[in-house]
Amino acid sequence: MHILVLGAGLIGISSAWHLAADGHRVTVVDRQDGPARETSFANGGQISTSHAEPWANPTAPLKVLKWLGREDAPLLWRLRADGAQWLWGLRFLRECLPGRTQQNIGAILRLALFSRERLQALRAELDLHYEQQSCGILHIYSDIAEFEHAVTQAALMRRHGCEREVKSAAECLAIEPALAGSQLEIVGGTYTAGDESGDARLFTEALAEHCRARGVALRQGATVSGLISEGGRVRGVRLASGEPLTADAVVVALGSHSPLLLAPLGIALPVYPAKGYSITIPLAAGSVAPRVSLTDDGAKIVISRLGNRLRVAGTAEFAGYDCSINARRCEALLDRTRQWLPQLRAEGDIVYWAGLRPATPGNVPLIGRTAIDGLWLNTGHGTLGWTMACGSGQLLADLVAGRRPAIDAAPYAPV
Repeated sequence: MHILVLGAGLIGISSAWHLAADGHRVTVVDRQDGPARETSFANGGQISTSHAEPWANPTAPLKVLKWLGREDAPLLWRLRADGAQWLWGLRFLRECLPGRTQQNIGAILRLALFSRERLQALRAELDLHYEQQSCGILHIYSDIAEFEHAVTQAALMRRHGCEREVKSAAECLAIEPALAGSQLEIVGGTYTAGDESGDARLFTEALAEHCRARGVALRQGATVSGLISEGGRVRGVRLASGEPLTADAVVVALGSHSPLLLAPLGIALPVYPAKGYSITIPLAAGSVAPRVSLTDDGAKIVISRLGNRLRVAGTAEFAGYDCSINARRCEALLDRTRQWLPQLRAEGDIVYWAGLRPATPGNVPLIGRTAIDGLWLNTGHGTLGWTMACGSGQLLADLVAGRRPAIDAAPYAPV
């Protein structure tokens, strides 16, 4: 078949690679001038099966209320006259129920573990280099209640196959000695040795080159204005220039913008943009910086070493499609990082960035066939697009081919 993949981020390029590997003729369409120029451009860098607990969990509603109005809040809900935001918020509250949270953790973990395996296989097969580190991910806690909650969640994750082990404060320092000078008291942590980190943009660009070598066409700088449907089937897309692109099937991998494209066809996706921030710190020679990727669950930030740079990312701001950078939120990331790593030294300008994560209420992505023939989805990965990208691309390709996937596809099926 000829398949159009809409979106050249991590999810779109992974989809294109796996579909092309099955022998399909694939064209990727993206409005930017290169791969990974939006949400995949400067994310937190973690391939983190250990981050499987969704934002929607029993502790979330009270935290959100406590953080209302705080510009530096880890999760900031900016109330808007936006029906989609309110509907998404109500669904989010439903996913906070204990039973729903446990189901979602299971679904996220199965896909994340599968995806980590696919990433490692692709890296070996294609000799990919993206400043990767295979040092695991260490979750660190300065609040005893947060740590006790993490101990419970780690036990649940181990039952699902994630090797997230509880560690004492001393063990945390042994795993990452750069934390020895921390101004925050470490009360404990958890460590997942099999987790990884790396630059998502570099990975996507490298895989895009392999896609081209396999015959995938990349239409860059081409904005999709709408889908072409006829007789209850999608036949292609129309570009903003007016040019039609026809195909046998269309995969929508447009992240937060997926609902906007699908709404005219009567498909209401439960996906809403959650703006995340990152700072990239160029490291001075001799700077004390971590090698192990770190997660601070209390502040909802991650810290990853990318060569001679340190990437710090996190927080979630529900403010519609606004991509503007709030300096105070970026400064909060930097302040927290300096508390954990006071001996950190920058050399050059620190780069601030913001991007829109495509969040479903329960953080479970939407992968598979829609009710309209020829129309497929691979979207809604929230903060875990890098973690789930390779597995999501393989899962989609399996479903398109009619093969039985390696994992149960039912939890990700578009409603």
